Amino acid sequence: MTKNTPAIIPSLRLWQLISPALPIGAYSYSTGLEYAVEAGWVSDEDAAKEWILGQVSHGFAFLDLPIFLRLYEAFQSNDSQAVNQWNAILLASRETSELKQEDINLGTALLKLLTDHNLSPPTGVAQPFSFAASFAHGCTAWNIDKDQGAMGLLWGWSENQVTAAIKLVPLGQTAGQRILSNVIESIPEVLSRALAVQDDEIGFSAPGVVFASALHETQYSRLFRS
Repeated sequence: MTKNTPAIIPSLRLWQLISPALPIGAYSYSTGLEYAVEAGWVSDEDAAKEWILGQVSHGFAFLDLPIFLRLYEAFQSNDSQAVNQWNAILLASRETSELKQEDINLGTALLKLLTDHNLSPPTGVAQPFSFAASFAHGCTAWNIDKDQGAMGLLWGWSENQVTAAIKLVPLGQTAGQRILSNVIESIPEVLSRALAVQDDEIGFSAPGVVFASALHETQYSRLFRS
């Protein structure tokens, strides 16, 4: 073990948290994309890029990331009341039963995985956990930098969406990588926006995603969970 190992470990832990191999079932959700493809709203690489980047640039900038940042700080200071508050706000912001259940399922699975890695569930915190809450718990427990954790959360969601688009549209692997390159270029600005968001500015709605998610629940043929 080299003298630099302790500083490297948090970065490696973040890679673990955002790995597609993480056994929490993220690959089984399309977050409405499956219906958007069925309806013809997303039919090629450009449309898939707009669908994904629109949610990255707006939804994550004004909802998921600002709340993640507050959850991180609350876990770091052992403020269970703040954790409960922001976790509840995030779950209440999921506008369909499918989106809310997806968030709860991923959060629950990640929390269990962290517990299996000898990270005790935080005391005084109500469940169910959103995915961002479990992710923030893992980041603080493993000393992952707050901004790095926020970028990792955004990257993990984007990679899952691109993987879904490759299967559904369908797209080639190279097209998927082009979309991810666009995501990479947008991440610094998205994080900057999220850091500047005030408490009373938190919130976002994407009607197209909401309709797609709601209609996906009764879609006749599905590859992804509802």
